[in-house]
Amino acid sequence: MSQHPSDIEREIEEARERLATTIDQLLYRSSPKTIVGREIAQVKAHYVDATTGEPRTDNILKTAGAVVGVIALMVVIRKITR
Repeated sequence: MSQHPSDIEREIEEARERLATTIDQLLYRSSPKTIVGREIAQVKAHYVDATTGEPRTDNILKTAGAVVGVIALMVVIRKITR
């Protein structure tokens, strides 16, 4: 099954274009700015309701409680070790 050289050249050029597009997508996805933006959006989504824009007080209170708990634990441990 032989193909005409111009057909082969066209297929090679199409493959190069697909590869270039894939590489561009990978570079964009692995860019530090893109990664940071994705992480920030994920954290915001955890603390702010996307549909209403209202803060999610349940998640905020859970986080605040965890922070207070860790601080209290550190204070107790310091007092015990002194």
